[in-house]
Amino acid sequence: MTIAPDKAATGETPVPEGYVKLTIDGEEVIAPKGELLIRTAERLGTVIPRFCDHPLLDPAGACRQCLVEVEMGGRPMPKPQASCTMTVADGMVVKTQRTSPVADKAQQGVMELLLINHPLDCPICDKGGECPLQNQAMAHGRPDSRFRDTKRTFPKPLPISSQVLLDRERCVLCQRCTRFSDQIAGDPFIELLERGVHQQIGTAETADVLDMASRTSGGKPFHSYYSGNTIQICPVGALTSAQYRFRSRPFDLVSSPNVCEHCASGCAGRTDFRRGRVMRRLAGDDPEVNEEWLCDKGRFAFRYAQAADRLRRPMVRDRESGELVEVPWTEALRAASEGLTKARDGRGAAVLPGGRLTVEDAYAYSKFARIALRTNDIDFRARAHSPEELDFLASRVVGTTPENGVTYSALEQAPLVLCVAFEPEEESPIVFLRLRKAARDKDTRVVHLGQWTTAAVRKTFGELLACVPGGEAAAIEGIAQHATDLDEQLKADGAVVLVGERAAEIPGLFSALHRLSERTGARLAWIPRRAGERGAVEAGALPTLLPGGRAVADAAARAEVERSWGIEAGALPGREGRDTSGIVAAAAAGELDGLLVGGLDPDDLPDPALARRALAADCFVVSLEMRPSAVTEHADVVLPIAPVDEKSGSFLNWEGRRREFSVTLEGTGALPDCRVLDTLGVEMDADLFTQTPAAAAGDLERLAVRAPNAGAPDVPHAQPVTPGEGQAVLATWRQLLDDGSLQIDEPHLAGTARPVLARMSKATAAGLGGQVTVSTDRGSVTLPVEVADLPDGVVWLPANSDGSKVRASLGAGHGAVVSIAAGGAR
Repeated sequence: MTIAPDKAATGETPVPEGYVKLTIDGEEVIAPKGELLIRTAERLGTVIPRFCDHPLLDPAGACRQCLVEVEMGGRPMPKPQASCTMTVADGMVVKTQRTSPVADKAQQGVMELLLINHPLDCPICDKGGECPLQNQAMAHGRPDSRFRDTKRTFPKPLPISSQVLLDRERCVLCQRCTRFSDQIAGDPFIELLERGVHQQIGTAETADVLDMASRTSGGKPFHSYYSGNTIQICPVGALTSAQYRFRSRPFDLVSSPNVCEHCASGCAGRTDFRRGRVMRRLAGDDPEVNEEWLCDKGRFAFRYAQAADRLRRPMVRDRESGELVEVPWTEALRAASEGLTKARDGRGAAVLPGGRLTVEDAYAYSKFARIALRTNDIDFRARAHSPEELDFLASRVVGTTPENGVTYSALEQAPLVLCVAFEPEEESPIVFLRLRKAARDKDTRVVHLGQWTTAAVRKTFGELLACVPGGEAAAIEGIAQHATDLDEQLKADGAVVLVGERAAEIPGLFSALHRLSERTGARLAWIPRRAGERGAVEAGALPTLLPGGRAVADAAARAEVERSWGIEAGALPGREGRDTSGIVAAAAAGELDGLLVGGLDPDDLPDPALARRALAADCFVVSLEMRPSAVTEHADVVLPIAPVDEKSGSFLNWEGRRREFSVTLEGTGALPDCRVLDTLGVEMDADLFTQTPAAAAGDLERLAVRAPNAGAPDVPHAQPVTPGEGQAVLATWRQLLDDGSLQIDEPHLAGTARPVLARMSKATAAGLGGQVTVSTDRGSVTLPVEVADLPDGVVWLPANSDGSKVRASLGAGHGAVVSIAAGGAR
């Protein structure tokens, strides 16, 4: 920092390069160039009232509530200025409402204007009690109103979508909702309509504002995965939630911090509950992760824990009637321990814990498998998977943390982000928001290797590298030769490659990405879809990995775990276990006598039909779950477990960042998986020491995570298949809002799901008419057709939506060859 000699001599405060000196309310302050006046004042402790201003949105100067007096060069500006749009300047003199009667009067006048037509319905308004308009009217408004005419009214509420309702007379035209939708989410479906006294927000393409309520169906619907954020940032209660409207008052609620359980983003949130029931969820403020945003699934999909069919008591199948009957915990645990002990001592038992577990619960499953069942047959991957993926997880994922891996901040700073087998808006919505922010604000180049120009490609201003499903590995190998500009940019400092779980269905893709990263230096990050998968890797819920990323085949690693667990040397099995497909096939073939299942859906597995045969085989099945499922139909013992609101624990998000949460609803009596498994272990003479999530976390912490294992996936890529006449190659992945089991009992949320369509190129769709039937020898799916820019000979279907259960109906996955025909023809 260089100080000018004259300033140093006079004792004036030096101004660093890139900063300016100004005076606010008589106090000198040094601020960075370009900073808004309203932010500078906040740092001094002066809160200037505002409605339109939001730190994560571009300035608008719409509400005019933040007016202040400003002098430049000794000359006062003729009118008060909006401090949310004016940036600091050297020598500027600013007077806020604290020291300026002019600014104070201006703010009072604006407040009076905003309240002229505002309804006096605070007692029934959902925002009442936590409303910025209420607070600022008290602090900066006049004590009485001079307005004596009739207030303007509108029919209400106006449904902007099935989830968002608008009370137009409350709106102060702050434009927060329109700016969020346009700038942050990229969904410009809410906009300002008309002008002057008639101006209001509404849906796009609605011509007659005054008749909006009857014309909404003719406008463009507000289909956004982030619509709930417009409700939360609305400062006046103009936008309300159809789910929460009139259900409670803010002062009746008890709040608890939470972490979202729906995907690997790891979003911070807040759960508000009343009388033992969750009323709503809000986004938390975490600048390192989700900033102040939350997707609609994380915000609204919480009623599964309150479902009428929620399992509350253990059940054991009666031998005579064949029906499940409720029994005390002691009887259920005894039946489960006897059955699993017999299976262990027979042909063996295996564990399928699923991918939605907390770190502590996943660790308990891992420890139970090794100590109580004496097996490495455990795999959390309740989805398509491969041995190549296991090698990738062991060599590239284990041990990654925000300190040594890719983070949200790194995405913002990256010159290039390449998304491979990963649809960010559908699989990790907050990652999508960061990619859009990086592209919009930092000119980050976002490239998507996929099949068609999805909404995520468009909204990240991205480029599509189109390839046939199954050809992704070959496309990665060909980058150096066929996309030299992309190859060079991958070598730039900070370049990132993001890969999703769909890569496990494409032979050679993980290997190709590893080689690409090694050759270019681009950092590689794995983003699974489920919240518990990243933590389950560290917890050792895999057939080849022990807790802490230790290889099962490594004798020294096994000895280290044995010492930590206090068991005799050589007690841990040294042979690598079966993966999920191997476990299912073994059970179906009668090679296993027992299964411990942790709340997974057979229809998510690579072969749902085989999974159902495995469950129906002569195999003792113990199921830990919250609600009845396809597993319940075949379970011999069902043990109910707690949802996230009723237990504590932590998730590891895709960054490897630990996301802890505490109990929200106390006294429900529900038990976490780790407690159930610990008690079951005691019944089987195995001490797990996982009585509580805290105990399980402490036990795992003693097994410090090892560095990634040596080696790397090395599988040659296969050439994509070529479909014949009347055939196509299937591309498929899940949409964010679909028929997932955690989205039940929420019709308002379901109403904002994207349409269930089959997409294909114009040439492929020729002659099929308006509908297409996609079939295999297992079954068929019939959907309306939408033409998109897919390669010829490719059809895309949503994987788990109403009318499109790809795994269950077709028994096929991404890259498979399917038959296509018009309408309902086969």
